[in-house]
Amino acid sequence: MRRIILIGILSCLLNTVNAQDRRLRPEVGPDNFNRNDTLSAAQRKSTGIKNIKNNDAKIEDYLIISHLNDTTYVDTTLTIQKEYKFNYLRRDNFGLMPFANLGQTYNSLTQNFQSIDLMPRFGARARHFNYMEVEDINYYRVPTPLTELFFKTAFEQGQLADSFFTVNTSPQFNFSVAYKGLRSLGHYQHQLTSTGNFRFTTNYSTKNKQYQFRAHIVTQDLLNQENGGLQDDMIDNFEKGVPEFIDRSLLEVNFENAESVLKGKRFHVDHVYNIIRKKDSLSKNKLSIGHIMSFKDKFYEYNQSSAATGIFGVASSSSGLKDKVTLENFYNQLHLDFSNDILGDLQFNLSHNNYNYGYNSLFRDEINNINITNRLKGDILSAGGMYRKQFKKFELQGEMGLNVSGDFDGNFLKAHATFKLSDDIFAKASINHNSKAPNYNALLYQSRYNEYNWQNHFNNIESQQLAFQLKYKQLANVTVDFNTINDYVYFKKAVETDGSVGQVKPFQNNSTITYLRLKLENEIKVGKFALNNTVMYQNAQDDNSTLNVPALITRNTLYFSSNVFKKAMYLQTGLTLNYFTKYHMNAYSPLLAEFYVQDDKEYGGFPRLDFFLNAKIRQTRIYLKAEHFNAPVTGYNYYAAPNYPYRDFIVRFGVVWNFFL
Repeated sequence: MRRIILIGILSCLLNTVNAQDRRLRPEVGPDNFNRNDTLSAAQRKSTGIKNIKNNDAKIEDYLIISHLNDTTYVDTTLTIQKEYKFNYLRRDNFGLMPFANLGQTYNSLTQNFQSIDLMPRFGARARHFNYMEVEDINYYRVPTPLTELFFKTAFEQGQLADSFFTVNTSPQFNFSVAYKGLRSLGHYQHQLTSTGNFRFTTNYSTKNKQYQFRAHIVTQDLLNQENGGLQDDMIDNFEKGVPEFIDRSLLEVNFENAESVLKGKRFHVDHVYNIIRKKDSLSKNKLSIGHIMSFKDKFYEYNQSSAATGIFGVASSSSGLKDKVTLENFYNQLHLDFSNDILGDLQFNLSHNNYNYGYNSLFRDEINNINITNRLKGDILSAGGMYRKQFKKFELQGEMGLNVSGDFDGNFLKAHATFKLSDDIFAKASINHNSKAPNYNALLYQSRYNEYNWQNHFNNIESQQLAFQLKYKQLANVTVDFNTINDYVYFKKAVETDGSVGQVKPFQNNSTITYLRLKLENEIKVGKFALNNTVMYQNAQDDNSTLNVPALITRNTLYFSSNVFKKAMYLQTGLTLNYFTKYHMNAYSPLLAEFYVQDDKEYGGFPRLDFFLNAKIRQTRIYLKAEHFNAPVTGYNYYAAPNYPYRDFIVRFGVVWNFFL
């Protein structure tokens, strides 16, 4: 939390000095601005941004640039979408079921099988929801220093804060620094969370834009105390609402001596040199060469002071258990880009991956008389390309990649076609094929618990997705995708030869899974009232019941919006209903930090009602919410995973504050 305070003070100090030319007026970015999610010129006056000292600066000049060069600009409006994003992840979490404490994991109610990965992913996927990858990092270009401060209350003895500052020291050079920190005790025993995400970005271009450079440094530290969920004999006390146990700290958990931590750092560089560049509108060709270099070093560690043999089975030692797995990955890509007004945009690329995953010692399986290696390491060479062509209102885009050499086979193909009939009607069709190795922890895992040691040689997971999208204003946004998955890898408790249930292990489904999703988003407005709906229907056909999802997920918000106090404040208030149908919800393994398939009991079918009151004063957005206020009325049958109850009724407060110099 000291880092948060330090960055906040630094931001305020830097905002008191105009460190750049007041005449700085950056060009408006590429034509692919997402205008629907930003301030229009007509809204500028109502934003209340009167403390910008540079009179020439406009809100559209404060640019946010993604890793794919998609560009938007800072948005200080208060919308229902901002309400959905005001959470720990700072993005819309529709389809995710949060655990009881802030900073814990989420149970996924839906799955997306669109992928362009060629390499296995690091394990402990349940801990990666707040782990920021390359695609989560943005770059900036601003005419004056910009600061954003985010704050939200947590669950007992803690808070969530995110401080961000960016400045252009010249029209060509920008840097930003940010830190998101959380500490929350939680209402259940041994449930403390403490996380930190530090980000530093920079980007530079020469005056003639011949050379462009951008880079970022990210360090992350995500710690959770683990308690294994409620003991089985405590379930009745929770579900029946026994008054004594309304104080959740009195409910007994499976253990109170374990914690898990995911730590990582990444250094990423992306630079381009334009050999032939378009100097004016008459230029037809552009040729550039680029290089991407990314180094990441991360580890997952599970510590337990004494063995929980009743939960995870026999351990090699009775105390001081420590499981630690590391991954070092060094990635380089060279790409050649050619653009022509007739042919379109073409890219060819060559990539090299050097990976080193594993443990510091070998493991000897005495029962099966085999040795389990401690490392998976090697080099992968890949080749790929991209294509894009705009035909007036029609756009065609494709991307492909293939592992040419190395121990991991992999390939992908992704293509989509978009058609914009008018400003109100948008259509898109896409196809995706992917084949890659399962995650590292399914291939190799070591633990002090004897049954959590394995080395597998699974087939590649292959997925195909066909998707369509049709959008008409705010009235309807319909997306549908159909997926087929072969050789799906999943976690499940093993069934021993004597019929007893063993511990959680990875398995491969040799049958074909078909998976259909249909999602509808729309908003109906009548005067100052609006009804915002997001509904998803899902159907998974799986002979082995390894892909379990609820048939229906819905989020419906009825809200009121209006200017008040002579337009000095903009007010938004309403009710949100979240609901999903019963299904065999995946269970959680704190040792693996993974969700696994269970078919013993169905969970779900409970409503979650939230009341919110949000306000905007100048550049400050204030959020007040009564979360799950129906809990005492509709019954204590709400779970985020088996033995892990969802959150009780609580009132929380937060604020987002932007400073413009």
